[in-house]
Amino acid sequence: MTKGELTKWVIKPAVFLALLLPAAWLVRDTLTGNLTANPIEDITHRTGRWGLTILLGTLAITPLMKLSGWSQLIRLRRMIGLFAFFYVCLHFATYIVLDQFFSFVDMAADVVKRPYITVGFTSFVLLVPLAVTSTKGMVKRLGGRNWSRLHKLVYVAAAGGFFHFLWLVKADTRDPILYGIALVLLLSSRLLIPRVQARRAAVSRSASNPL
Repeated sequence: MTKGELTKWVIKPAVFLALLLPAAWLVRDTLTGNLTANPIEDITHRTGRWGLTILLGTLAITPLMKLSGWSQLIRLRRMIGLFAFFYVCLHFATYIVLDQFFSFVDMAADVVKRPYITVGFTSFVLLVPLAVTSTKGMVKRLGGRNWSRLHKLVYVAAAGGFFHFLWLVKADTRDPILYGIALVLLLSSRLLIPRVQARRAAVSRSASNPL
């Protein structure tokens, strides 16, 4: 089995099922009454955490490809990104429907007055065009270069997700700090890995062509 076949028929379905599990657990806990004493808060926190976690997973694809040389992993990025958007949408929908009961006036006031909601809402808005333009057809319409520039907004959205989490918890910041460290490492890898690869290539050329 080639790497492409392994990715398509084994890894991709396995990742798909794994990314469905948080939603399945949430449905199960909701139907069986296993949410916390504050179910709306529980649903909000779960969906938010999974949205940010999976979004960071999207950012991990490129470093993993470069480190492993497994270019077929690119097939996972769109799917993982859409799952991240799915959980973020659930997070936002919970706020709109269960928390605010469609009170758009109150929601607008929250966006203006509460920084963590402002940055969270901004991150959600930034993710919308990324989800809409994730198809191959949209890549062709926009052109590869324009598409790539647009999708760099994912870095801003991920950073916004981190600050949304950090400013929300206020007191115990250990969990959001871990997310922040992961985000910094993933972004730094995009600068460091190409340099390391270039140095290795230069050393390899020097070894194969001695003076």
